Amino acid sequence: MAAPVQRRGIRIAIDRGGTFTDCVGNPGSGKLEDDIVIKLLSEDPNHYDDAPLEGIRRLLSQFGGREIPRGEPLDTSKIESIRMGTTVATNALLERKGERMALVVTSGFKDCLEIGNQSRPKIFDLAIHRPDVLYEKVIEVDERVTLEDYTEDPIRHSTPTLPRDQSPPDAEIVRGLSSEAVRILRRPSESTVKTQLQALYDEGFRSIAVCLMHGYTFPDHEVMIGRLARQTGFDHISLSHELMPMIKLVPRATSACADAYLTPTIRKYISGFQSGFEGGLGTSSLKREHGSKGSRCEFMQSDGGLVDIDNFSGLRAILSGPAGGVVGYALTSYDPRTDIPVIGFDMGGTSTDVSRYGSGRYEHVFETTTAGVTIQSPQLDINTVAAGGGSRLFYRNGLFVVGPESAGAHPGPACYRKNGPLTVTDANLFLGRLLPDFFPKIFGPKENEGLDAHASAILFEELTETINEELPEDQKMTPDEVAYGFIQIANESMTRPIRSLTEAKGHDTSKHRLATFGGAGGQHAVAIAENLGIKQIFVHRYSSVLSAYGMALADVVDESQVPESKVWSDGGSTITELKQKMDTLKEGARGRLHDQGFEDKSIVFEEYLNMRYRGTESALMIINPKSQVAAEGSDNGSDWAYGKGFVQQHEQEFGFTLPDRDIIVDDVRVRAIGKSFDDLGKTVDQQLEEAKPQDVGDEKKFGVSQVYFEGGRRKTPIYKLEDLNVNDRIYGPAILADGTQTLVITPGATALVIETHVVINIGASEFRDTKISLNTVDPVMLSIFGHRFMAIAEQMGRALQKTSVSTNVKERLDYSCALFDSDGGLVANAPHLPVHLGSMSTCVRTQSKIWAGKLKPGDVIVSNHPEFGGTHLPDITVITPAFNGNKIIFYVASRAHHADIGGILPGSMPPHSKELSQEGAAIKSEKLVSEGIFNEERITHLLYHEPAQYPGCSGTRCLADNINDLKAQIAANQKGINLISMLINEYGEDTVQFYMNSIQDNAELSVRNLLKTVSDRFAGADLVAVDYMDDGSPIHLKITIDAEKGEAVFDFEGTGPEVYGNINAPEAVTYSAIIYCLRCLISEDIPLNQGCLKPINVRIPKNSFLSPSDTAAVVGGNVLTSQRVTDVILKCFQACAASQGDTNNLTFGYGGNVSGEEETKGFGYYETIAGGSGAGPDWEGTSGVHTHMTNTRITDSEVFERRYPVLIREFSLRPGSGGDGQHRGGDGVIRDIEFRIPVQVSILSERRVYHPYGLNGGKDGQCGLNIWVRRTPKRGQPGEWEVREINLGAKNTAKMFPGDRIVVNTPGGGGWGKVGEESKARKGRDLKHAWKGGSLASRIETQETSA
Repeated sequence: MAAPVQRRGIRIAIDRGGTFTDCVGNPGSGKLEDDIVIKLLSEDPNHYDDAPLEGIRRLLSQFGGREIPRGEPLDTSKIESIRMGTTVATNALLERKGERMALVVTSGFKDCLEIGNQSRPKIFDLAIHRPDVLYEKVIEVDERVTLEDYTEDPIRHSTPTLPRDQSPPDAEIVRGLSSEAVRILRRPSESTVKTQLQALYDEGFRSIAVCLMHGYTFPDHEVMIGRLARQTGFDHISLSHELMPMIKLVPRATSACADAYLTPTIRKYISGFQSGFEGGLGTSSLKREHGSKGSRCEFMQSDGGLVDIDNFSGLRAILSGPAGGVVGYALTSYDPRTDIPVIGFDMGGTSTDVSRYGSGRYEHVFETTTAGVTIQSPQLDINTVAAGGGSRLFYRNGLFVVGPESAGAHPGPACYRKNGPLTVTDANLFLGRLLPDFFPKIFGPKENEGLDAHASAILFEELTETINEELPEDQKMTPDEVAYGFIQIANESMTRPIRSLTEAKGHDTSKHRLATFGGAGGQHAVAIAENLGIKQIFVHRYSSVLSAYGMALADVVDESQVPESKVWSDGGSTITELKQKMDTLKEGARGRLHDQGFEDKSIVFEEYLNMRYRGTESALMIINPKSQVAAEGSDNGSDWAYGKGFVQQHEQEFGFTLPDRDIIVDDVRVRAIGKSFDDLGKTVDQQLEEAKPQDVGDEKKFGVSQVYFEGGRRKTPIYKLEDLNVNDRIYGPAILADGTQTLVITPGATALVIETHVVINIGASEFRDTKISLNTVDPVMLSIFGHRFMAIAEQMGRALQKTSVSTNVKERLDYSCALFDSDGGLVANAPHLPVHLGSMSTCVRTQSKIWAGKLKPGDVIVSNHPEFGGTHLPDITVITPAFNGNKIIFYVASRAHHADIGGILPGSMPPHSKELSQEGAAIKSEKLVSEGIFNEERITHLLYHEPAQYPGCSGTRCLADNINDLKAQIAANQKGINLISMLINEYGEDTVQFYMNSIQDNAELSVRNLLKTVSDRFAGADLVAVDYMDDGSPIHLKITIDAEKGEAVFDFEGTGPEVYGNINAPEAVTYSAIIYCLRCLISEDIPLNQGCLKPINVRIPKNSFLSPSDTAAVVGGNVLTSQRVTDVILKCFQACAASQGDTNNLTFGYGGNVSGEEETKGFGYYETIAGGSGAGPDWEGTSGVHTHMTNTRITDSEVFERRYPVLIREFSLRPGSGGDGQHRGGDGVIRDIEFRIPVQVSILSERRVYHPYGLNGGKDGQCGLNIWVRRTPKRGQPGEWEVREINLGAKNTAKMFPGDRIVVNTPGGGGWGKVGEESKARKGRDLKHAWKGGSLASRIETQETSA
């Protein structure tokens, strides 16, 4: 192992996983050869109650030379330390088996966690399934504080405050922990709160979570509730400000709930575990003056650090097991001298975990989602992708598909002898890449048989017959080729997220090493590395128990953090005050580590400031440029170059800096590390330098097998890992195996055995036939290209989000990116927002005709005009041609919603616009970039000066954001161009073009099959539906299907004429709605491209409001009419009841450069608000969620109040607004916002007159309602005010003054089926499979790739 800092006796490290518990023990020598490794089942109730305790018993028996009977308390006197990682918390979260608990929250926010960020996890699922909240009950406390100042204030006013200890007890404005001025609006009544808590206690609750608005900076009210709860007798109280004092109400409240839900479960487990020892465990047991001395016992936390058993909490335990693996590969595969970063690849049965380690530091994230629960806590950035050994194999619509469905442990893969389906494991077994001889014999009725290769073979032969029925004679496939095709697709599906997650942070994937561990990783590692351009793979000697081994090497960590709000400056009082906060945190951490037996010489500190540019929400955690600061060292402050460090990291991660903006410090953080080891022995690079490779002789062969590699089966030698010596070198093809892992060494690769690892070096890649046939479509290549094309669009989206500045793009994700053929036909669209799906193609096609023969490499086009393929003006499209020589072969495009582009009102979403010119800048077709030169002068004129020429109109109110976001769109497009070039270099232009056409043909086939099925269901009858906009304009649709050809006519004859208003929708919007609905109805993963529309003949009457004139106002068409067109299409297909049919567009702000008036600096804000989704034949509607054509997020309530002069009075569900029925429609929401300064407020909404329809006998959902709560002076009573409620209608704007409120009540969804009929609603999918874990990046990817 390594030389420990303190030495006493036996050291034990344990990873309790879902299936197996791994134990690594060392007698105290620290030598690798003295280790004992034990692997046992995590659940074996016939033999033992607790697997870790049983593992320790077996280890102590071996080290002591005496078999210790089960049940005898274990003697801790010979144990130096026990270190554990456990899945107890993770499993409780996945299975929803934690402690019964309640949430205490500020009045008005009882549903904040149910609404969340209002987005839905899978945009094409009509049956929306969100994971259940963890609490059983909520109580609202009548208290309220808010921030006095707001960051979007153009004059940057800052309210002076006194230090807290100098403020009078009844002060209305006090200084928060973040140095911000906090206004106390209502203090809670102690007696009332006590009564509320007692009622909870009397109902049997013993665990509560407390999260109040702005509790991160003003914790006083949370502290009071905590004190009263302890007095009441609650066993566990989670206060949000103690767990994670960071801004954002929803993740902080979820984190508090997770802690209250999981910590009691953890404590129960620990209590049972401790009872098995004679001397006790943990720091407290070491301090006993009488009785047996205990042993150190530490648990691995999600952040990769150990914590004493007495301080282990549920919130920090969720990634306890996987964190050990990251620590294991980080400390054994990374060398600080060479500084080559490592990607961790942990492939298990149901999923694969991916992480990264570089620069000698773990990569942490502070907001992650696990099992549908968003946690705000430092965690290692471990991202879970939905592919593992148990991932199922399908052939659908001419495509090879791997996962995300998993066979699980029961029935498991076909070869597990339980009649399971085909999986990745079966493919490896069938191809000879997995050896039954090396697999435990635990299968069959008596659990004494090995893997059943015959079962896998039969299923592959049957699947091959099915596939060959669709292929021409000269393209027939063998079962080997089919199985290998699935392996290629599995590798592609894993490579995609690895590449995008690495490159999302500005790292080049090819400049890494790959460390593989976990049961299935060795069979795929070489292929994954080749796909990523990685040249070297490390497989640790303990790779199958690396999580346990990592715990043996890990350090003890103490994390502490406080909020801040200072503007960074390189000198003066700012640094002094920040240093004082940092020193206070360090002293506290030092004391806690002293209590655990660490001396100053073994303690180091990592000092961080969480920093961001003003006006953005993308904070970066910046480490002190001195990196780690020793506890005994001095710090004169000369190296506090955090500002410079932030700018450098922002440039690397986001590709730009904002030198004209302030840098804000959001948090001060200290990570104190108690070092476990002074020296970890020779690094991998040192071992490689000293290695003297010798080619292995035939005498070490265990056997020979026929293994399939690209091109056919090859005679492949097999070696047992334990028979190989240090310096042995093996040339591929070969298989290296032992009882826990199988390493596939492909032709061209070599494996070298060193003391701690097998090092695989990749030479020439597996044989690839570059002459791909272009006469017929290869279904494997078609599937690979489907992945590749989609990966380009996804990575463009990631680049756009990363490099953008505005909240609209970066946080609300209101954008889309896509790839088009040379005619402008859609090839792949990462499904960010459905409303952009088909409409961008219209724009690209139009622009390609306008600029035919005139474009050069380096040119970029910009457009947003509805006549030219735009939807509404705030959605600006940037188009870049991809050239091969002088010929355009592709286009890439990105469309982003800009928060303001001028017009008559802030936010550029005016509810009363009658002409297009009133809605802001209208750009028909312009060169944004000419041969690489950005034309800033021209775009500034178009956005800022030109709109102000129209009466009552202003130019854009946020030009800097517009320019920065346009540059981000250009950068995203360039990313797409580079990726296309790489694809052409790899396969050749003809092949890429061939499969680009083929993937469109494949989508066309899927739609034709759907239409044939629908025609049978409705016995060939026409499908007809009509619905009405709130102004009475009808949307009429008749769908006529030709069942024989699989074609349909979508005829909108009878739809109302163009409107003198803004609900007119360009034709492109209707095409988007059709593609979206077809994809929802097919309910399988199909490529989203132009092929979807080939079997569809769309007829839209000219001069109707679905095909308006070029000067018609259209701002509502994109956000309102699109939803209503969707309702009508789904009504035709009788698919589901209506959803809210609306996006409830709210804008407010002030300022501008209106012609003839003095220019005023101001701001504009825009949001869309969730409602209820419609019920269906086997599902209930979902409440408080975005539906159909949009999926944008809402700004967190605390961030909203920090940025803008507002007070959220209420954001909750609207009970009873969903339609009743056999399955109820989802409820809408109530959003009540009070304004604190004069602003212009506008609402643009629908379904305020016509109800969202129910279907099949279900009741309609309730209409929405927009109320202006207006304060007006009482006549004849100076200083007195009266409050009036005024109905604003669906579309209106008003000048609101301080104290005025807008209350938006959004519509519910329609019900399905008659009230009283037996429910047929299905439960949502198993959380383990429906939700991926990992960082925010991973979660966004889940939304983007779920299509």
